[in-house]
Amino acid sequence: MKNDELFKGFSHDFLRDDKVKESVSFPALSRRLINELIPVKYNDKSSIDYMNFSVQLSASRKFPIFTASNIDGQLLQKAERASTWRKDKRVLKYQWGVELYDARKSDFDKGHMTKREDVQWGKTPGLAKKAADSTFFYTNAVPQHKELNQKIWKSLEDYILNTETRKKSLKICVFTGPVLSTNDPPFVTTVKGEKILLPTIFWKVVIYPKEDGKLYRAGFMMSQKKLLVEDGIIEEMKRAAPGAKEDIFMQFNDAETYQVNISLIEQITDLKMPEAIDSYTDDRSVKLVLNEIEIDPETRSRTMERTTGFSISNIIL
Repeated sequence: MKNDELFKGFSHDFLRDDKVKESVSFPALSRRLINELIPVKYNDKSSIDYMNFSVQLSASRKFPIFTASNIDGQLLQKAERASTWRKDKRVLKYQWGVELYDARKSDFDKGHMTKREDVQWGKTPGLAKKAADSTFFYTNAVPQHKELNQKIWKSLEDYILNTETRKKSLKICVFTGPVLSTNDPPFVTTVKGEKILLPTIFWKVVIYPKEDGKLYRAGFMMSQKKLLVEDGIIEEMKRAAPGAKEDIFMQFNDAETYQVNISLIEQITDLKMPEAIDSYTDDRSVKLVLNEIEIDPETRSRTMERTTGFSISNIIL
């Protein structure tokens, strides 16, 4: 079977059943982001489809605007991790590859927006392996500092996948992406004569059904700006003129992960998230701390490896 036949992408009707009657749309793009979409279409769609997930790409930034994933907790399978990343030949011009990730001072990971294990499901182990391998296209990657990619952000993703979705055999939809801001700081290394702006904030929205047949949603944000500055990966920039979005950005500079209102994510991303009942409605953003223990920067690695629990409001059941 050819990849084109397998790469059917995100299913909007994935959560529909006898109880759930609603479909899950893609996040709606603002006019600015619509103009940012790569100027190619496949099967009359603006998304780039893979197995169990889809990507909408920014033409100018060459990073995802967002990825959309279907996760089936009942059909998750074990599979070996793919060893190599590759460019998607369908959109060669609109993705960064080794020229960025092997550049001088590229002390960051190829951060999966759609997590490999999330889409590693199917009726056979072979299909699950193909789905997992399809997350290793550069179209699904954004530079992420290892302190966040491999630790507290990964712990959040593992919690959603394993503690909630796998153990409870749930089906959920997950949207993930970077905040692509014109105020993003430039990477210190010029790549192919281009100054690359590196995203400093990432977001995740989980859509899930409950027994009442209604859809609910929860949102999360993380920041890596402090870590990128400390490691000399980005250039220091003068603060932009005060404004609503800039003030929000300044709240998320401390290299942590937060549970936030969906409206906050919408405000800073210029995206309108799929409609669902908000599981978290506090005006305050809540820092997610493993086992509700403040992390000492000097012992960050040791503490995070030892603890596994989160305090997350109303997620998932």
